[in-house]
Amino acid sequence: MAYCFRRRKRYRLLKFILFISLVSILLIPLLSEFRVPEIKEIGINEDTVRVRLYLHEEKRTVELGLEEYLVGVVAAEMSVSFPLEALKAQAVAARTYAVKRLQIPDPRIKNMDLRADLTSDSTINQAWISSAQMQERWGKQHYLGRKNIITQAVLETRGEVLIYEGQLIDPVYFSSCGGRGTEDSGNVWKYDIPYLQAVPCSGHPNGNKEAVHVFKISEVNTLVGSKLAALPSGKSSAQPAGVKTLEKSEAGRIKSLQFGGKTLSGEELRSRIGLPSTIFSMEVVGGNIKFSSVGYGHGVGMCQYGAAARAEEGKNYLEILKYYYQGVELATVKSRPQ
Repeated sequence: MAYCFRRRKRYRLLKFILFISLVSILLIPLLSEFRVPEIKEIGINEDTVRVRLYLHEEKRTVELGLEEYLVGVVAAEMSVSFPLEALKAQAVAARTYAVKRLQIPDPRIKNMDLRADLTSDSTINQAWISSAQMQERWGKQHYLGRKNIITQAVLETRGEVLIYEGQLIDPVYFSSCGGRGTEDSGNVWKYDIPYLQAVPCSGHPNGNKEAVHVFKISEVNTLVGSKLAALPSGKSSAQPAGVKTLEKSEAGRIKSLQFGGKTLSGEELRSRIGLPSTIFSMEVVGGNIKFSSVGYGHGVGMCQYGAAARAEEGKNYLEILKYYYQGVELATVKSRPQ
């Protein structure tokens, strides 16, 4: 009896093994359909326009195709989480900027390297990051997928630039208007440019929440050349002596002010001490000065968060561009400007 029991047990085990094997054979083709497909990198071919880019951190110049260069610019300048139409608008603006700078060499760049056309230094030209820097920023797991999204935005607008009355525009752009709208170029810089006029805009990453930045008064005086006085420790003043706003724009940006014995524009003060925007209030607290501001950037041209908001509303990239750059048209560049 024990012998027969062992035989039946082995027989049941053999049947179970055969059943599992048969199920596996049948399921393998089905399961393969549910595998995550391998992500392959989108390539850019036949890039006729070339850019000689000075890498300011590495102090060397590399040559890239224009569209290849733009992938690094869009990756550096705009969040990859933004809608595709916003990324496409950024690609066209960035391409227009680059092509115009190829036509008109910047002497600051030639002082770095006579061979260079542009630099990756965002204080001079557009920001730019390499594929290695993209991997570091996004992580290897997300790198290819995110780079492909940006490459798609570049390729779907390939060669497209913005013109006004037959000439390439200066497609300035900035991060966030703070929900206050964009600004007339003449309110920020010396010249009033017809396609850079104020438009309503709600683009802001954190609503209208203020950002607070505190500086030592001594450091600000050194950077600005002012003579702003400190207060005794523990004392504060929302109307500091020697500080007076002279003029504001309709959007609330400070156009000009008196600051510690100097008269300067709000943009000059913003640039010299590194304020996020010219929409700010000031308070002296002891030996420090506190700035409370909204928005980020100079406020002229395309608001990047605003572009994202308009894309989410269903606007395409051309509608976004024509909203922020008034009266412009698309043109195509196919060869290196002479």
